Amino acid sequence: MTTTPTRASDDPRLLRIQEVAAEVGLTTRSIRYYEEVGLLEPAARSEGAYRLYDESDIERLRFIRGLRDDAGFSIAQIGQLLEDEAARERNRERFRATEDPSERRAILVDAMDRVDRQIENLRHKADRLATMIEEAETRRRHLAGHLADLGPAPKHGRHR
Repeated sequence: MTTTPTRASDDPRLLRIQEVAAEVGLTTRSIRYYEEVGLLEPAARSEGAYRLYDESDIERLRFIRGLRDDAGFSIAQIGQLLEDEAARERNRERFRATEDPSERRAILVDAMDRVDRQIENLRHKADRLATMIEEAETRRRHLAGHLADLGPAPKHGRHR
């Protein structure tokens, strides 16, 4: 009978939530929330019911954080992207397991529908970012016009 480790240090591949939070730059509260909404499931639980995470959990959290912080995706969008990725793996296995052309076609259609949805979401995000960039450039041109109206900056002034 195998026992679940009571401390993450008993198995270097399993870390407690505090260790994972420090490693990926998230709070323990965020990690628990991601579990609550179904974006993450800990690899294991210790005898003391501590959440234990493996390297794949850490990579998943880094991916979630990147989508949230770097790309500005909502939790719902992240959940859909993660589900699409899981479905892609399931579809790959199903495709390899069958020779039936109609079943293969259905698998491929499902995969294409998911990719089309991802492309649509990414294009929407890119369009929104392009609009934000244009608005910022317009504000900058406006400010530059005000600076030009003031004439040249004094030689010993702070702003040049």
